[in-house]
Amino acid sequence: MASHRRPKQPSRARVTVLTATAAAAVALSSQTAQADPKPSKSEVKAKVDKLHHEAEEATEQYNLAEEQRETLQKEISALQDKVARGQEELNTLRDSIGSVASAQYRSGGMDPSLQLFLSSDPDDYLDKASVVDQLSTKQAEVLETIQSKQRTLAQERAEATAKLADLEDVRKTLGEKKKAFQGKLAEAQKLLNTLTAEERAKMQEEEQRASRAAGERVDLGNEVPASQRGAAALAAADTQVGKPYVSGAEGPNSYDCSGLTQWAYRQAGVSLTRTTYTQQNDGVKIGRSQLKPGDLVFFNGLSHVGLYAGNNTVLHAPKPGAYVRYESMDWLGTFQFGVRV
Repeated sequence: MASHRRPKQPSRARVTVLTATAAAAVALSSQTAQADPKPSKSEVKAKVDKLHHEAEEATEQYNLAEEQRETLQKEISALQDKVARGQEELNTLRDSIGSVASAQYRSGGMDPSLQLFLSSDPDDYLDKASVVDQLSTKQAEVLETIQSKQRTLAQERAEATAKLADLEDVRKTLGEKKKAFQGKLAEAQKLLNTLTAEERAKMQEEEQRASRAAGERVDLGNEVPASQRGAAALAAADTQVGKPYVSGAEGPNSYDCSGLTQWAYRQAGVSLTRTTYTQQNDGVKIGRSQLKPGDLVFFNGLSHVGLYAGNNTVLHAPKPGAYVRYESMDWLGTFQFGVRV
């Protein structure tokens, strides 16, 4: 006959522990849910847009440091050429001084008065001695001049090299900053991936619709450009509508904001500098009411630039994931000023 045993009941202490553990787990789960609510589609889009603006600012700063580094490198190369030429002159002079010293050594370093007394042609000796003295004096003067020049150039080269090292440090820091923003963008992308396929598709459709509408139906009014070069730059930029924004790109297949404005003005025969921070000095600053088609327009603390196209509209390379397009100035953030090139 089978024996039926009653199951062993858990002790009161164990029940208490299990109950407390379960309660803690429920509380922790509740806290986690409250601390990390799933962001809405609009919240995700806002964060991505914010990170795009921050990444664009970092890119402009990085480009500025790189432009300064290239300029300084050219200056260093020029200084090195000067130093090399000065060294060559110095070496030539040293050779000539060595020849004179060798001749004097071969003569036994004879006292000049004794050489004059023993000379068969005193007048000839005096002429030669005078020439040697004059040559030695001239050589000494040239040597002193070149040595002084060499010291100056060496000092300038050392200063330039030190500045280059500083710029390399800045460039490295900015590169790390840019990398950090890219990490934030990746984080934002993860948030995008938490949305449903339908939500992501809708966001993408909205972005494409914005680019398409801006590129196809634009009322620019009848404003007259301030100059022929401004008109030419704007016309050139118009041919790039629909090309993608890529950080650091200068065309012709993709652009960042200042890359587009630089490329457009180059087609008009005007050389602009590379970044928003330097392009602001490539012309005359003007207010919003003075804007004419072709003027540069700056936004958000100089982190963004575009071309004014007329009727409160800007032609620009907006942000990662977007394309070169026309867009209302009211959507671009804080207006800083315009610049007429």
